[in-house]
This record gives sequence, structure tokens and C-alpha cells, in this order.
Amino acid sequence: MKRYSPACERNRDPILAVLRRVLPARGRVLEFSAGTGMHSAWWAPRLPGLAWQPTDRDPDALASIAAWRDTVAAPNLLAPVRLDTCDTDWGVGVVDGAVCCNMIHISPWESAQGLFAGLARVLAPGGVFVLYGPFRFAGVWTSDSNVRFDRSLQQRDPRWGVRDLVDVIALAALHGLALQEVVAMPANNHCLVWARVG
Repeated sequence: MKRYSPACERNRDPILAVLRRVLPARGRVLEFSAGTGMHSAWWAPRLPGLAWQPTDRDPDALASIAAWRDTVAAPNLLAPVRLDTCDTDWGVGVVDGAVCCNMIHISPWESAQGLFAGLARVLAPGGVFVLYGPFRFAGVWTSDSNVRFDRSLQQRDPRWGVRDLVDVIALAALHGLALQEVVAMPANNHCLVWARVG
């Protein structure tokens, strides 16, 4: 029931360093595609002023998130809820921040479109959104490993693939989110920090 990801264990602290710096000290944070739940269980106790709401669309992932939640003493870590970014009503209310790791390249582009459309509905003005994963930069690859990764993703599903930052910026702008910062991370990944300006 409790899933394990070596990648989550490797990247949890570098991402946490960004979250500590850019998220508000207090408020509600929505985590998309929380997967194993390892990130939620690591970050929530270390960000005690934030009510942390993990979500996922997959029932097995929700079970794993709940199992990891049971392993930590973090009253601010809420029970996981089902959320599909393509749904038009997420049922979560207004949030002060949001985090999404390793989702938009392992899902159809429609999931990214739904993600930003939904953030326009639920993210408070001035709220922060952190998006983590691999990206291309105006068609330029940051590593050969990301080229191979993109090829493997498209072999699994032609609708998947490493997204170009130019396309993601344009999509976000349609929904009132402006890119504030691009933070290089280990393993040829990046954290993109957005703010809702509308």
C-alpha cells in the first residue's frame, strides 16, 4: 500500500529549500499528483505553518499517500483527496500556494491546461505556484538524458513528453500566472516559481 520512490528521497530536500523560500509562512497549500505521498510526509512537518493538502487522481496513489501520512506526526498534513486537474470543479476552495512535481510531462497536455485553468480559480491573488520537473528551453535540451527520457515517455504514450518552457509560460499567462523564477535543480530538473497576478 505504501509506495516508495528513490527519486522522491533524492529530490525532497532540494525542492524543500525552494518551498521554504517562496511559499508563505502560513496558509493552505495544494499539492497535485502527490503520487507516493513521500514528499507530502517530508515537507508538511517541516512547513508547520501550512495546512498541506495532498491530492492525486489514482486510487492506489491516494492509498499510498494516506499510508505515508500515518507515519508522521504532522497535524497540518491533511488526508489526501482525489483531484483530476481536468475537472472543472476541484472542490478545494481558495489556497495560498500550490505545488506540482513531475506531472505535466507524464500526462497529456490537457492535464497541464486543466492545471493552470484550475489555479486561476483557486489560487489567491499573489499566491505562489511551484512546478518541478524536466523542461526544454525554447527547443534547447538541458541534457542528453532528458532527450532519452522524452523519447521513452513518448514511446509509452505519444501524448506525454518533456514540455518546452515557452509553451508552459504562454499557457500560464492565459490564466493570470506570471513566471517569477527558474531554479536549476539536481538531475537536470528545474523548479519554476509562478505568482498569480490577476
